[in-house]
Amino acid sequence: MTSSSWKKAALLLIIHQLLHLASSLSSPSTTAHTDTAMLSPTISPKLITISEKVWRKQASAHSQRIRRLLQPGLTPLEHNIDSGKSKRRQQHYVDDWTALDPVNPIYNFLIEYYGLKGAKGPRRLARWAPDPKLLYADDSKNCNEPSSWSSVENEQEVYNAAMKASHGLGGILLENANLDDLGGSLHLRGGVPVPMMMVEEGERKDTEQQLHGVLYNPAVFYNRHLPLHNDHDGNERKHQLLKTIAPFQWYTSILKQTLNSDPILHCYGLHEWAMQYHPEGADPPPSAKYQSSLNLRVSRQVINDTVERKGVRCTHVDALRFFAPAAGPLNHHGASLQRMDQLRLEQKGCVHAHMDLLKIGLKLQGFIDSELMIDILEIALAARKLDVEASPYDATEYGAGIVPIETNEGRKVYRDRQIELMQRAEPVRQRLLDAYDVFMKIAFDETLLLGSDEYVGGGKRTSKDDKNVVVSGVNNAGDGPYVAPERLAKAEPGGLPWRKNLIEKS
Repeated sequence: MTSSSWKKAALLLIIHQLLHLASSLSSPSTTAHTDTAMLSPTISPKLITISEKVWRKQASAHSQRIRRLLQPGLTPLEHNIDSGKSKRRQQHYVDDWTALDPVNPIYNFLIEYYGLKGAKGPRRLARWAPDPKLLYADDSKNCNEPSSWSSVENEQEVYNAAMKASHGLGGILLENANLDDLGGSLHLRGGVPVPMMMVEEGERKDTEQQLHGVLYNPAVFYNRHLPLHNDHDGNERKHQLLKTIAPFQWYTSILKQTLNSDPILHCYGLHEWAMQYHPEGADPPPSAKYQSSLNLRVSRQVINDTVERKGVRCTHVDALRFFAPAAGPLNHHGASLQRMDQLRLEQKGCVHAHMDLLKIGLKLQGFIDSELMIDILEIALAARKLDVEASPYDATEYGAGIVPIETNEGRKVYRDRQIELMQRAEPVRQRLLDAYDVFMKIAFDETLLLGSDEYVGGGKRTSKDDKNVVVSGVNNAGDGPYVAPERLAKAEPGGLPWRKNLIEKS
């Protein structure tokens, strides 16, 4: 099966499922009042279209900017990691994306931390989708490019087809987008094909191949058109929705905490040194395997002396697990931390907190401004470069400099760059928080979000039979009225991943 036919077959299945679900809906004119009532008073169903010329230009520009940012870290096509690419190309997408280099110290964090593996990792970053904020904007306000956007209510056929595909919720319609675009230049996640209608023997039917375009709307993706009844099935659905919403609420809490924090500017990136800490008589540090392709630029004694000089002041809870066990007691914030401590410790001076903006942004992919994603990636790469340059490794062959934080001069350089990076990241972090706020208000019923700001702190399970639900009113780590199991976990030097190191509850 060719690439095109394979992809079309899969996406046609999506269309058939979509049409089956929509078949019971009435025309938009008879359902408009009901659908409007199901949304927030500040969000009414609307259909916005972006002309094919405009969205294709924006999607292409986005892909090119991502390629420029990733190019130094991409493997050549003949690299052994891409050896099976020609076979995969027949099965999936025909393009020239390759995998990130797993030994490039500036780019391999994208693989190890955020799962951007193989050619599909960079390809994922290169895909484009419209900003859902357009659906949230005040109707009385003009868009940035008025000539590029238009209301299509007067184009009744397109309007009817789009409203049917979206269950009356509307969305942002990309004119003439086709099945090859989905998963190619456009995000597959969130994309709803809008099939054309044809007249056959006096009866209007959906066509399988021809589309008016592809529509994006978080409310459609999360089935906001379905009512929340107060019965068994309705309560089950509410529970599932609360589980779905929880990660978004958690990341919202992290973003708020970081924005409101006081920066710590004397950590000097010592977490990388703590990973290599190996005093006499101690077991070899298990994290020494990371960046094993690089030589150390300083001696083991210099590493030990630098770590022991004033200890480590690392506030990033994810970093502690990679410390050498002997370095744990030297951390001023504790040798054992819980995931919930992140709400207390995360601070705006931390380079790893800047890197994690990418993780938080990726959670919204398909429903986030692509310009914002590029800005996030730029911040993450800049943070990683400083992280590597201040480490005990020699990464000069990959274009990295050296920030010798083992010296007074090096610590001053690190602090100056840390402040500069913090100032760059601050507005990007605020924009990401705003994007989360808009996304959640569009995607989910507002009654499910009420009071979520109150849920910050500890968590409590109700019983052994229902381990993940908390008692109403009990604070729970920024997840709203649901606690994900990994929030009730701990990190220790050389320890297990969060999901495998859960805190035992009585």
